[in-house]
Amino acid sequence: MKVGLKWKVAFAIITLVALAGLFWKPVVNIPNTGEFLSEENIVNSDVSWILAATGLVLLMTPGLSFFYGGMVGKRNVISTMLQSFIALGVISILWIVVGFSLSFGESIGFTINGEHYGIIGNPLSYPFFNHVGAFPHKDMASTIPFVLFALFQMKFAVITPALVTGSFAERVRFISYLLFMILFSLIIYTPLCHMVWHPEGLLNKYFGVKDFAGGTVVHMSAGFAALAGALVIGKRKNREHKPANIPFVMLGTGMLWFGWFGFNAGSALGANATAALAFGTTTIASASGMMTWILFDRINGRSVSAMGACIGAVVGLVAITPACGFVTIPESIFFGFITAIVSNVMVHWKVLKRVDDTLDVFACHGVGGIMGMILTAIFAHGENASLLHGGMHVLAHHMIALLLVSLFTFFGAIALFYITNKMIHLRVSDRAELEGLDLSQHEESLH
Repeated sequence: MKVGLKWKVAFAIITLVALAGLFWKPVVNIPNTGEFLSEENIVNSDVSWILAATGLVLLMTPGLSFFYGGMVGKRNVISTMLQSFIALGVISILWIVVGFSLSFGESIGFTINGEHYGIIGNPLSYPFFNHVGAFPHKDMASTIPFVLFALFQMKFAVITPALVTGSFAERVRFISYLLFMILFSLIIYTPLCHMVWHPEGLLNKYFGVKDFAGGTVVHMSAGFAALAGALVIGKRKNREHKPANIPFVMLGTGMLWFGWFGFNAGSALGANATAALAFGTTTIASASGMMTWILFDRINGRSVSAMGACIGAVVGLVAITPACGFVTIPESIFFGFITAIVSNVMVHWKVLKRVDDTLDVFACHGVGGIMGMILTAIFAHGENASLLHGGMHVLAHHMIALLLVSLFTFFGAIALFYITNKMIHLRVSDRAELEGLDLSQHEESLH
């Protein structure tokens, strides 16, 4: 098989990174210097829980690969699963080298009336995990080692571009997807992560956006990027196919649901009451989403399906993610209920059907993230925390932030898809698409 220049360049890059890691001499962080606390501040129970939560969030990415892989046609199962799974390799390395610095490094932005608002982190703050060690960070994770915080956040960065893949399944070249994934992570995910979750981030500090575990950072960014990808890459040649393996979808849903406890409850960054609340709201919203989806399907003349139950469960999980630590468990029932209805309507909306978002990523993750952001601004508890609790301005700020994030992620992703296509053609040939990506891209098949 002929090896193209693009593959040689990719191998050269991983070689350079590996050698740099071998000879890199990391700077150890120093406690009690303003940025870091002493080891005495570490709470062992918090460390134990976040270690477990980090593992749970990692499990979500292979869970997503089963979830997506079971939905596509039988000629594209392996390729679709690999597009999710490979993010564990690509983004993990990228996160160590520069991603964490861009997401949580010293804020680069602008100052208004003496207050600094960050857009992105300084890439020189933590390259190759410099200063990322055993001591807790005063502002970001004060009871666990900073390295554990960095690794926990890495799993969020991993799954976000993997979510996008469902929109262009069955027609994208693997090497092109690798390039897009890197560009997306560096140019869209890291600044959004910084603006929402860094203490000095623009959306956090100025707009007061509440995103407990990633409704905006993960699901909205992936949803709008998915919509952009479907539009740029175009429709499949043959859109009619039967899902290859419904049990795969159910297995993936179970893995996602299980891992989501780490995703949401772990975002409390400690073994505490907030983590317990997030644990409860997470599972109840998912249960509500599942039941609402299948019953809404039935009253609209559609069959009760395993696929529908699984999609509804995931939509419920998406909806509660930004609010899971801010609302009550009974309120989470409504989050799953209303979001499942809205997403279900969007899945069957004829306008979106014409776009050919293969696995309805925007209708589920994008719309679910939007609903979660709006509902959080309405129901979040705390003094002046939301529309219903005295914070009239909170909803307005969230709506402005929603518009800004939507525009940034959608048009940013369109630009990245066009750049990727100029560098490496995005779409497989008609012949390769007809043959299926499992064989044409990977020379593997289910049989």
